[in-house]
Amino acid sequence: MPIDIDRLMRFVPPSVRQELAPRDIAFYALSIGIGSDPCDACQLPFVDPLRGPVVMPTMVLVMAHPGFYLASPESGVDPKAVLHAEQAIELIGPIPAVGEVTSHTRITEVVDKGPGGPALILSETRISDAQGAVFAQLKRTTFIRGGGGFGGAAEAANPAPVRQAPDGPPDHVVDLPTRPEQALFYRLNGDLNPLHSDPDMARQAGFQRPILHGLCTMGVVCHALLRSLGNYQAESMRAVNLRFSKPVYPGETIRTEIWRDGSFRARAVERDVVVVDRGFAWFDGPTQH
Repeated sequence: MPIDIDRLMRFVPPSVRQELAPRDIAFYALSIGIGSDPCDACQLPFVDPLRGPVVMPTMVLVMAHPGFYLASPESGVDPKAVLHAEQAIELIGPIPAVGEVTSHTRITEVVDKGPGGPALILSETRISDAQGAVFAQLKRTTFIRGGGGFGGAAEAANPAPVRQAPDGPPDHVVDLPTRPEQALFYRLNGDLNPLHSDPDMARQAGFQRPILHGLCTMGVVCHALLRSLGNYQAESMRAVNLRFSKPVYPGETIRTEIWRDGSFRARAVERDVVVVDRGFAWFDGPTQH
């Protein structure tokens, strides 16, 4: 069913304030699988409040999370048709580990792929600290199945460049397992979309069972990137862009293939399907050239 574009453009996503505490920092890292090797000294600072805590850079994806706001009847969108398509993060300043953070989200553009086709909702979130300084910017593309045909433009005004993986084998390959209950943990970061917890809802949406949040998959992939390109130095990660090409089922192993220039893709090992592609990461330091 086409989205109700008039209602969508009147809809204002919620702005959210959150008071960060060490428990929040550690819980997020645990929810994306960091600490799965409790004897890895490089992982412990992210999950042990007594050792910092160190903020995993992708935690900006859930800080002051606005929730599943497209489920609101005021959005003009069928919530059962919503899928996460693309995500980008840019880290502008130091990420606070404690204190108040605030998110402001706006819908920037809606693309119409025609009757029977999808609609693409482009949105932007800026996250600021207690002094009002913006430290992260997030860009998201949401895929609305069957949402096209409302009479909008067929292409984005300023599409992001498409990055393909380089020729030749990757320089790093990192396998990280997910757990069967991982989506149930991850959703406590703020995204309660029942697609990730309700088997009946998942089947209605065309999936065998509840799927892992795209942003949880991104967290696992960025863990692999931080290990391979950043030597677990959280402040070295500056930006990451990617596209979600297939869903991940909780319990699958995510294999991230990484090139020295920052290009990457990921696959679900058990099904041998690419779940993330067109990935590119920027790090400070000598790891990329």
